[in-house]
Amino acid sequence: MVSAAEQLAANLNFGALAKAEELKKRIWFTLGALIIYRLGTYIPMPGINPDAFAQAFQQAQGGILGLFNMFSGGAVERMAIFALNIMPYISASIILQLMQTVSPRLEQLKKEGEQGRKVINQYTRYLTAVLCIFQSYGIAVGLEGSGTIVADPGWFFRLSTVITLTGGTMFLMWLGEQITARGIGNGISLIIMAGIVAELPSAIVGTLELGRQGALSTGLILAVILVAVAVIAFIVFMERAQRRLLIQYPKRQVGNQMFEGQTSHLPLKLNSAGVIPPIFASSLLLVPTTVASFSSGQGPEWLTTITAVLGHGQPLYMFLYIGMIVFFAFFYTAIVFNPVDTADNLKKHGGFIPGIRPGERTAQYIDYVLTRITVVGAAYLALVCLLPEILISYAAVPFYFGGTSLLIVVSVTMDTVAQVQGHLLAHQYEGLIKKSKLRGARR
Repeated sequence: MVSAAEQLAANLNFGALAKAEELKKRIWFTLGALIIYRLGTYIPMPGINPDAFAQAFQQAQGGILGLFNMFSGGAVERMAIFALNIMPYISASIILQLMQTVSPRLEQLKKEGEQGRKVINQYTRYLTAVLCIFQSYGIAVGLEGSGTIVADPGWFFRLSTVITLTGGTMFLMWLGEQITARGIGNGISLIIMAGIVAELPSAIVGTLELGRQGALSTGLILAVILVAVAVIAFIVFMERAQRRLLIQYPKRQVGNQMFEGQTSHLPLKLNSAGVIPPIFASSLLLVPTTVASFSSGQGPEWLTTITAVLGHGQPLYMFLYIGMIVFFAFFYTAIVFNPVDTADNLKKHGGFIPGIRPGERTAQYIDYVLTRITVVGAAYLALVCLLPEILISYAAVPFYFGGTSLLIVVSVTMDTVAQVQGHLLAHQYEGLIKKSKLRGARR
């Protein structure tokens, strides 16, 4: 007969194998979903002339199209069904986060927990569909007015374009949610990172080809590689940097037992805004260049002047770029972190910062510390984004070596690795608990 200890050991081994298999399935599901996304970036949108569009794109890629093409993994350059990518969903999410500060209804939903979050997510999906319809219709009209790109202009082409591009984005939104639920990491972030990483090999080959032709010197290429490695290491260091505030909880009595006071920490990230400030700043500054490129030199003189002074590497462009990054760093940090709510939660649970009175004084102190570290975080974002911008402007380095792309790739990679490590640590912790149970059963 099998003893109770042996039966327990068999059950524990089965549970460990099941956990390992679950992690493996999650990784394979994530890889499979990203492969489906990459295949979709090569399916062309119906009704356009690919060769004519490729020529038009080459003339306009210096504007916001280059930024969107980087995020979409080359889908814009090929005008694929995923050309809008997941950017409308990100825009909708940011808009709703901004509205939560001014709309009592959304603020109340935010405080309702899981149920309120589901309602806000549903609103985000609706707003994503609306943004997709407007953007895809604008793309259809722009393509019709760009010469011989559209084979048969008219309402049928516009309707098919709206349905195709909107459906592509909604599918990617669903795919990202599936990755988050059944895979590893944040699905939306992984889709953006996959698009950037997929275009990196061609960018590296293009840089090496420029070196072979003599357009770039070998020393400059080596310097770019060293700068990229140094920037990546700097990003990893700064993204992990935190300012931890000491939180103390007083002694409490439950029944006849007295529990000692506990201490914990309130972590404040140095860069709470993430990659949102560079994306917003780049998008806004590239709008005039994109409009001018579509006008093909037929636009007003003031637009041509603005385009000239806001070109890559121009002093005004650099100044506005830094200013917008700093502004959005503070603005978005104020949205995602509320010192008043944090202070109220601490007071509700009996926690306090040593030497600071609970309530309003605690909120003021947290806001003071958060403002000081956001100055450092904004300076870090500006430095990381400005240094590659100089390389792009003066050394003809491909767009994919930009600070925004490096920030996204490194940040998403760190988050994904942290989730994998979390699964492994949880698996090891459960294994230790089960081993202790097994020893107790044998005794």
